[in-house]
Amino acid sequence: MPEIHRVSMTPSVLERRPLRHLRRRLAQGPDPMTEPRRQSWERTARRRRIILAILVLVQTAVASWSLAWTFPAPQITYLQIAVVAGFSVLFLWISFSFWTNIAGFLLLWRNVKIRNWAVPDSSGPLRSRTAVVMPICNEDVARVFAGLAATFQSLAQTGHGASFDFFVLSDTGDPQRQAEEEAAWARTRRAVHGEGRFFYRRRRNNIKRKSGNIGDFLRRWSADYDFMIVLDADSLMSGESIVALARRMEASPEVGIIQTTPTIVNRESLFARVQQFSSRVYGPLFSASLFFWQLGESYYWGHNAILRIEPFVRHCGLARLPGKPPLGGEILSHDFVEAALMGRAGFEVWLATDLPGSYEESPPNILDELKRDRRWCQGNLQHLRLICADGLRFGHRAIMAMGVMAYASALLWAVFLFLSSAEVIAQQLTLPVYFSYRPSLFPDWPTWHPELTIALLTTTGVLLILPKLLSFVLILKNRESRGYGGALRLLASIVLEIVFSTLMAPIRMWFHSKFVLLTLFGREIKWTAQQRNHSETSWGEAVEHHGFSTLFATVWLFSAFCWSPILAAWLLPVSAALVFSVPISVYSSRVALGHAARWLGLFQISEEAQPPQVLEGMQQFLSEPRRRAPLRGNFHSDWASS
Repeated sequence: MPEIHRVSMTPSVLERRPLRHLRRRLAQGPDPMTEPRRQSWERTARRRRIILAILVLVQTAVASWSLAWTFPAPQITYLQIAVVAGFSVLFLWISFSFWTNIAGFLLLWRNVKIRNWAVPDSSGPLRSRTAVVMPICNEDVARVFAGLAATFQSLAQTGHGASFDFFVLSDTGDPQRQAEEEAAWARTRRAVHGEGRFFYRRRRNNIKRKSGNIGDFLRRWSADYDFMIVLDADSLMSGESIVALARRMEASPEVGIIQTTPTIVNRESLFARVQQFSSRVYGPLFSASLFFWQLGESYYWGHNAILRIEPFVRHCGLARLPGKPPLGGEILSHDFVEAALMGRAGFEVWLATDLPGSYEESPPNILDELKRDRRWCQGNLQHLRLICADGLRFGHRAIMAMGVMAYASALLWAVFLFLSSAEVIAQQLTLPVYFSYRPSLFPDWPTWHPELTIALLTTTGVLLILPKLLSFVLILKNRESRGYGGALRLLASIVLEIVFSTLMAPIRMWFHSKFVLLTLFGREIKWTAQQRNHSETSWGEAVEHHGFSTLFATVWLFSAFCWSPILAAWLLPVSAALVFSVPISVYSSRVALGHAARWLGLFQISEEAQPPQVLEGMQQFLSEPRRRAPLRGNFHSDWASS
């Protein structure tokens, strides 16, 4: 490691009681730190958010009113009020997603420039120094260093490699893997000629996990650098993308973080290939949708992003939350909080939707995805204690609220299904009352409105599916369908992805609901390394994790059918997926089925049709040591021979 130049990085104080903060502001006046300078984009963001809120609230109000009118009796019961309330929250979430996607579609269709990054000279030398850091903990050693080697090589080919240093920051506790990491680092450093620019450090005191690892690096070496690019163990970035990030930061001193939008690559199992396909096809529309209303108060996802070091060190230190885990203690989803603190300090956070060359990988099966979601769920629910913290910008508060809803919506969906089932049962058990307590000459006959029910179901389906079809339209407009196997294969893949996601949604609902309840009841998780290889789910694992939900759904569906065939038909889309969750989990994890889909031209992405150079470089680094054969050029020969 280079010579240490220590700096201080103290935790930022967050006043989490809004009334106390309000009284203090009224008494002391505005705080310069919490009153950042206003930018022109903020007026645009405020206008867009107001329009978006109006559209969402009006649509939700109409849908909720329509649901209330589907009940046959003129008097609404408390149970029916609960059903409408639950539906309103869920529909609000769906409507928000729909309208933001519509806005993103209009931006992309009209080729609206996302942001004008004023880079005065895109060919001259960089004036800044940037550290590329990768925190790791018990990861696949070969994949980690192959990705870093390919990134280092791609950066060297730009001619600006001397402005960047690479740091592998290890929290690995297994002695055997520690030795593998050190050996792989030594081989990689020689292969990429990285002496003096490619470093490795293993912490002895592994506190605060990833955020603590990065904070430890910043306290020792941040004084040597202007910017920091954070990578995950499965990250991969092209040299052109890295240089472009540095130039944008140099030209924009008001920007604290620029987050790229990584593309998922290198996936083989059926489940992972579907996730990879949906990310690639729907990702541009999703990113543009987020950009539409977030602008300079955007996401930071904790990797594949560049950060301005000086304000990050000064303002983004994380304090422990009061109380015990899971809702207290160390902040797990630290990236959202760090972005909010950067915004509170007056710096902007942008999403670089127009910058290619950023890649990552995804879990190989649904069980590994759910293990990751368990960690994210606990971290996001901690944000309930931070949303009202003093000085945070509206956009970052909204991002925290969306992170909570990403998991709480599953529990709300489950509650809505139970309430609606209870309402059907109550209607069959309750004798109709034709005369109210008020004097009347005519009875109150129950009135059915099947047309409203059909309209609600149809509208909900359109809101969920239309954005995916709009992504298809954008690909056709830009004449990019060849990279996805052609227009027909692309359309077939989208249809199959819709079916696949429909089957996966109830499975995720079951587990996400359980995660929320466990977190709220104080059950802390064990933080383990993420599974990134192509592991397949065995039948025993599937039965162990899906067995109870399968039994519950079977009993639930059978009981509903015995009670009311209409109720069973209402529950069938959800319960059927849970009943067959074991074979769905097993077969979707199969690599052979993923290869078969690729042979048929399904779920193909453009990075497979024409692999970027940095991806090809990583595959070479992964394959050559196993074959023990020399590679092309001195660079690869050094890698193979070492």
